[in-house]
Amino acid sequence: MNQWNNFTKGFIKENPVFVLLLGMCPTLGVTSSAINGLGMGLATTFVLLMSNIVVSLVKGFIVIIAAFVTVVQLIMQAYLPALYKSLGLFIPLIVVNCIVLGRAEAFASKNNLISSAIDGLGIGLGFSFALVLLGGIREILGSGKIFDMTIYPENYVTLVFVLAPGAFIVLGYLIALISRIKKS
Repeated sequence: MNQWNNFTKGFIKENPVFVLLLGMCPTLGVTSSAINGLGMGLATTFVLLMSNIVVSLVKGFIVIIAAFVTVVQLIMQAYLPALYKSLGLFIPLIVVNCIVLGRAEAFASKNNLISSAIDGLGIGLGFSFALVLLGGIREILGSGKIFDMTIYPENYVTLVFVLAPGAFIVLGYLIALISRIKKS
């Protein structure tokens, strides 16, 4: 049961974005669309999962994290060039993302392989969930689309939601909603 708690805590109880308020730079920078949020979230999940596994075994983590970020960067550049171009500088910044570094230091360096892998996957998927939710809401409100599917005509969009202020507005409402859900 403890393993399940390690996995699920990243979604609500210790969600890196909505509760711990970590990783705000990529959260606000790339979530102008759901696909960007999904891409960044999954890239970070991969780095978290692999880093936690190796850190739990080796206990030295900056070089390990940088190696996995490089793997993600090269794979995205080769197979997902449009997404890679859209995410730009935020991919190499995963190396210094406080979510990844924090989990390596606080959890993976002190726990076994299985617990560290489950923790990395749970926190990473919670981060992915937050980015896709934030990006999806911003994309729907700002362009009338989500994942390039039209939801409503462009005549009714509010452009501010795909701009930087929209990220702060939507994030604020989501943090308030998650806080309210946690108190219930």
